[in-house]
Amino acid sequence: MILTLISIGLITGFISGLLGVGGGVILVPLLTLAAGLEQHLAQGISMLVIIPTSLAGLWQLHKKKLVDYHSAMFFAGGAIIGAMISSGLVQYVDGQDLKKVFSIFVIFTGLKMIIGYFKNKK
Repeated sequence: MILTLISIGLITGFISGLLGVGGGVILVPLLTLAAGLEQHLAQGISMLVIIPTSLAGLWQLHKKKLVDYHSAMFFAGGAIIGAMISSGLVQYVDGQDLKKVFSIFVIFTGLKMIIGYFKNKK
């Protein structure tokens, strides 16, 4: 199990750094599918793991002057409030329902990005 978690961490860290994502979209499915963890637990682990992976990626982008701290601060305020509210509410959602909602979110986001890519290519 430990080797599985380390492997998942390496994959998540690599893709997070490459794509600029915090890792949750990658980590949660890997933890539920590959490690067999329950959705709520996978999301909790993801929230904790996002902190160091985001900081590592931020440091690299900061050195290249690719971070707009002013805009980020405004976004962060709303994101913190939203995360606190939703983290308190998620305990009342069934794990299978949560997995469905998460899956729909990932699929919808992916489709929007693909459609946007082809629209911009014209």
